[in-house]
Order: sequence, then structure tokens, then C-alpha cells
Amino acid sequence: MFICGWYPSRVLPTNGDFIERHAQAVAKQHKVSVIHLITDKKIKKDIELSTKVINEIETHIAYLKEVKNPIKKIYLFHKAFSLLLKKVSVFDIVHLNELFPFGIFSLYLKWFKKKPFIISEHWTAYKHPLSNKISFIQKTISKIIAKNASFICPVSNDLASSMQSLDLKGNYKRVPNVVNTNLFFPDHKKNEIFTITHVSNMNDKHKNVKGLLHVIAKLEVENIDFKFNIIGKNSIKYLKYANKLGLDSKKIKFMNQIPHTEIAKELRNSNLFVLFSNYENLPCVILESFSCGLPVISTNVGGISEYFPDNFGKLIIKNDEEKLKEEILNFYNKKNNVATKDEMHTYVKSLFSEQAIANNFTNLYYKTLSI
Repeated sequence: MFICGWYPSRVLPTNGDFIERHAQAVAKQHKVSVIHLITDKKIKKDIELSTKVINEIETHIAYLKEVKNPIKKIYLFHKAFSLLLKKVSVFDIVHLNELFPFGIFSLYLKWFKKKPFIISEHWTAYKHPLSNKISFIQKTISKIIAKNASFICPVSNDLASSMQSLDLKGNYKRVPNVVNTNLFFPDHKKNEIFTITHVSNMNDKHKNVKGLLHVIAKLEVENIDFKFNIIGKNSIKYLKYANKLGLDSKKIKFMNQIPHTEIAKELRNSNLFVLFSNYENLPCVILESFSCGLPVISTNVGGISEYFPDNFGKLIIKNDEEKLKEEILNFYNKKNNVATKDEMHTYVKSLFSEQAIANNFTNLYYKTLSI
């Protein structure tokens, strides 16, 4: 049974889609049920339950009325969890996603129902200096949750180090994000125009979108023939900034959030993927780019370097706009030694495919049940 702090819902359709992909991978080998609770500002009654079978996953979501009273909020979440739990007929192990606060439910199930649990973790806020905002109470409860987990599975060793620096002790086993290699695959046709693509959540503090636009403006001065696609929810909010920089509207295309299938097409139709983030863990979109045979330029932050072969692209220091421009020009002028598209796809398939990730978790599930 997956207990998820993040998961796609009618409120946030793409929130935690990386967790959904983990669940889909596991569902290839096991029966999977998902429990997720989320506040819905549009409902009037306290709790509204939804049960659907999505991609062979029994998905149970509780939508809760927005309340300001913290005591009532805790009461509603507890009641909703109890109602959802009754809908799951049988399960042997809990797979917790997001350690706090939903790990409290995992503790309850371990202590009172004898159900062991493992934890998958993706949260970038464990990284310094973001971790300074984690309260004392959250840290204290998180330590208890971590200590009681059979395994803690961050998506990168870098994230594991960040968690351990906060004294979150446990049995750490890295399990990365999953890539649908049947959807993300290479296309061997050649583009007429050199195409650079960026996909993100458009949070400038996180993804440094404005810094990336600075570099695109500098590329225009080089008088090279290229296109730049910027894809993400409400990406159009950067149009005014792009105009301020004097960017050629014919060379830049702002695209709103699009389905995963469309992202795969855009990556296949690109020559280069660029991520200029200030901090990360292990971005799915880098792995998806590799799976499409697309080289990547990224800042060397978080756990990215752990799964970034030397000839798959370039890693640069964060905020180094001149280096980013230089490396883009190197790819444009074909000065880099790059692996073949098929080599990149094979690499992703061996480590991040649904089969590979399912095998990783299956191994940990059986070890957990034998403890």
C-alpha cells in the first residue's frame, strides 16, 4: 500500500507524478493500492472520497474541505485516513512517500497493525539551506519515523547525505526515479533547426529560468540559427521578461504544461536539453532526455552527477551563464564527443526502466517482510 503526501489528483493533476510512476512500476509485479489525502478548496462537505482503478492501481483519494482551525484539520485528516484504510482490503507492506507528516500514519500501522514500511523520499527541502526552515517538531517526529522504517530510499546519495546530516538515522538504500522507456525513446531523424528545450515547474528560485533566458539572449548575439522551447505550467509569465531582454519571438516558444506523451515528442524533436537549476535531487526530465537520446547541459547540483555519464552532456557550475553559453555553442558546432542515441537509451533502460525499478523495490519488500 502506497501512502502518498504527493500524488496526482483533480486538485493538482501532475503533483507527485514521479511517485505515480514508481507505483506503476511496482504494479507490474505486485498488487498496489494508493492512499492520498489533499485539501480541496472547492468542496463544501468535510470529506469526499474517490476510488478509481488507474493503470492497474487501486487509487483511493480523500478530498478535504479547507479549514483554518489546525485541530479540526488534524481531525479531518485522521478521519479521512481511517475511511480510506477500510477501502484497502489487504496489504503486506506500506510504501511511504514523503516522510513527514504522512509517516505518522505509517507508524500507526506498524505499531498497532504490525505492518512494516519503507520510505521513498524526493523532497529537496532536506538540502541546506532549505532545511533551516524545517521546524524542531517536524525534525523530532521525522527522526522517529525514519528510525522505524525498514528502509529509506532517497532518489540519490546526495539526498541521503542531506537527510543523514539532519540526524535522520536509518537503513538507506538509493532507488532512483523511473522512466517509461516505451514512451521515451530515440528518433533518428535530423532537425532542420538546432532546437534547445527546457522543461520545468517554472519556479525561478528553483529552476533559474530568468538566468537561462539571459543566456538565450546572449546566444542571439552570436547570430546562430536556433529555436528555444520553454515548457511548463504558466511558462508564459516569462514572456514579459523575454521581451525586456529583447529576445526574438520567432526563436522562442512558450508552451504551457503538456501531457507526458507530448513532452516525449518535444524531447525527440530537440537537439539539446538544458536545466540551469540552483538545486535539485534527481530530475526525471534529465533521465527522460537521455532515454530519448538527447544530450543534456545541467548545473552540477544535488544528485544529478550520480547518474550523468561523461559523454551524455555537460555539467556546469550553477549560475555560470558564460559557461552555459559556451557549452551550448560547443554542441551547436558539434565540438563535443557525445554517445549515440541508442547508447543513451540503453543506459536508461538498464537502470531506470519500470522493470529495473520494480526489481529494486521487490528486493527491498521481501527483505522487509523477512526481518
